[in-house]
Amino acid sequence: MAKNNPSKQLIQAAARLRDRVDRLKFKPPVTHVYNPLRYAWSGHELYLRKFTTAPRIMFLGMNPGPFGMAQTGVPFGEVAAVRDWLGITCKIGQPGNPHPKRLVSGFDCPRSEVSGQRLWSLFAKRFDSCDRFCADHIVVNYCPLAFMESTGRNRTPDKLPPAEREALFRICDEHLTEVVRIVQPEWLVGIGDFAMKRAESVCADQKPKIGRILHPSPASPAANKDWAGLVTKQLINLGIW
Repeated sequence: MAKNNPSKQLIQAAARLRDRVDRLKFKPPVTHVYNPLRYAWSGHELYLRKFTTAPRIMFLGMNPGPFGMAQTGVPFGEVAAVRDWLGITCKIGQPGNPHPKRLVSGFDCPRSEVSGQRLWSLFAKRFDSCDRFCADHIVVNYCPLAFMESTGRNRTPDKLPPAEREALFRICDEHLTEVVRIVQPEWLVGIGDFAMKRAESVCADQKPKIGRILHPSPASPAANKDWAGLVTKQLINLGIW
């Protein structure tokens, strides 16, 4: 496949993923499931339209954060970064069963997702424009769903019961395989251990080189000590930057 404009194929693949995961069922302790590919589709589609050439480096995250992609539809989508650097603004809808402690206010969300702020700030500092970044890099999430317990506490996909996890991972593995086929990246870089392990599992027989960078979550003590500097060194050592 010619490495030209992958946007249309990525949008079609994301729509299939959106519909497939909507059919899954989850039991307590998960009480609320957000699918931003459904209610925040406008933001996600505008994001994918940025990729008019096939990027060489694909960064892979885990799943949406409540104040990032859950608000904007963009992976690690901290509101200010998506609005001011990626240049995306649009109307965001509502999940079918919103949690009262995790309301979706879209681009009016007053809270900043630290992980997204750190990730996109690193890219903005290194690249003088969003277009330059998108010409050679893309950020995607492995799983499109956000899971919450009755208290509003986030539950990550790896903590789901085995049967639920296996059904979800089967769909997400197939989607990641399709995205890799569309983009044909030279590098697939896991943002944290979970994403790297899923990349290794899915792409064992495919061409991308697999790498890992430190996750920017403030829950990681190492990430709170010059995360941008540490990750820049990791990417240089891998030969990516």
